[in-house]
Amino acid sequence: MYIIRSAEFVKSGTNASHYPEPLKSEYLFLGRSNVGKSSLINAIVNRKNLARTSSEPGKTITMNFFNINDEIYLVDAPGYGYARRSQTQIAQFQAMLLDYIQTRESLKRIFMLVDMKVGATKDDIEVYQSIRNAGYVVTILLTKQDKLNQSERSKNIQMIKAQLNDAEVEMIPTSSESKRGIEKIHTLFEEDLHE
Repeated sequence: MYIIRSAEFVKSGTNASHYPEPLKSEYLFLGRSNVGKSSLINAIVNRKNLARTSSEPGKTITMNFFNINDEIYLVDAPGYGYARRSQTQIAQFQAMLLDYIQTRESLKRIFMLVDMKVGATKDDIEVYQSIRNAGYVVTILLTKQDKLNQSERSKNIQMIKAQLNDAEVEMIPTSSESKRGIEKIHTLFEEDLHE
């Protein structure tokens, strides 16, 4: 299992000229506003307030880089699917995202967060398809799994696979509260560093 010894915010940016020099591995965290992204990143690094939740959903429009052990960057992308964003802002977000994915050579995995109770929204499906169409694999982190019982979890996993139109997609049920799924994510970090 991967041991987190240090975790710090490094910088924010909207294009390659702002981003820090790459480390060994990099992980992109994507999700709609209010899916619990900041809480999950904080749970992964075992810090209370490393990733901050914005008081105004959809306000953050930069990629935020967190340095873990001087080996890994966790990259927190802006929350998408917020109604008050204009079409221009949505297009800028998508362009920034695809540019980042295509140019960061140390990017190992794209984690997309989907609320296990709500299922994949129209925005989730759109973002997922555009990344898959660009040829990239996405791992789904299902948030708030502790709000469902066992049979609802199984049912919703199948429902989300159908919504994303991908029966093979890797899914990891997670909970920021109970820390479910965190060990599995740490194991992925460990495996990628020793590839």
